[in-house]
Amino acid sequence: MLDRSRTRRDHPAPQALRDTVALARTAEELGYHRFWVSEHHSVPGVAGSAPTVLAAAVAGATDRIRIGTGGVMLPNHQPLVVAEQFGVLESLFPGRIDMGLGRSVGFTNGIRRALGRDTGDADRFEEQLTELLGWLDGTQQAHPEVHAHPAEGLRIPAYVLATGEGAGIAARAGLPLVVGDLRSRARVAEIVKGYRGEFRPSARGAEPYVVVSGTVAVAATAEEARRMLLPEAWSLAYSRIRGSFPPLRPAEEVEALEMTPKERELYEGALSGHIHGTEEQVAAQLSEVADETGADELLVTTSTYDRTALLDSSARLARIAGLRP
Repeated sequence: MLDRSRTRRDHPAPQALRDTVALARTAEELGYHRFWVSEHHSVPGVAGSAPTVLAAAVAGATDRIRIGTGGVMLPNHQPLVVAEQFGVLESLFPGRIDMGLGRSVGFTNGIRRALGRDTGDADRFEEQLTELLGWLDGTQQAHPEVHAHPAEGLRIPAYVLATGEGAGIAARAGLPLVVGDLRSRARVAEIVKGYRGEFRPSARGAEPYVVVSGTVAVAATAEEARRMLLPEAWSLAYSRIRGSFPPLRPAEEVEALEMTPKERELYEGALSGHIHGTEEQVAAQLSEVADETGADELLVTTSTYDRTALLDSSARLARIAGLRP
């Protein structure tokens, strides 16, 4: 499960972060295997800006579930600092930490300037990834006599998020791949096929490993499941026109909105292609995803205003997947 710490109207950022921690506890109780958090800078409506800090809070509030990042955007950081942060996490919560890494930079010029980065830094992701892994296993040579304590020598699983060239980079590094979203299943299947074909076995992975990511909503009826998707769909449509994500609004308010033709087009587009429905319907759709992509694992994210509906959906999905509390 991935949670982006989305804010909701009348529930500001601090509450969103506490909601993430609470959702992680529920995920553990339901038997989910991993719980990941994301990195977004200066994005209204998203509170998750410091994933390793939030991962520490989530790990401290849980006992068994694996905790990770989906992901740390490596071009925004120095690899040494990332290695040190994950070294601290793994030292505090041994055997439970996943290091998910992406190649995105801030999405506006202003954010990139504030981070001291530009769009070209994304092109250095493969080089940065190699350096980061070198800090962990002690093989990096760029900075002699410098060591990433307490990370050096620790076994911290790394995952590469497939944005742009991410799939090829993951294959060349012999690392697991995380790819989405499920609205473009043919494209996902194409990326997975390329990754498997290019994969080079490494000390970190003898065989390809694919995690497919997508939005999933499960409810007693298909209509209830679809209504869970409305708040995020409207937020996405709004952002495409106005450049920022507003806090999520209740589904009934979204349904009552008067939209321009362009807004309606973007809104309907944002609703399409996600996996949603009753338990039986979602089980059938997930089976199709497994057949089409050959995924080893499914990473689920569901952003909605109604937390009760979200928790119910998580429980229903756990039953479909046969998870054991």
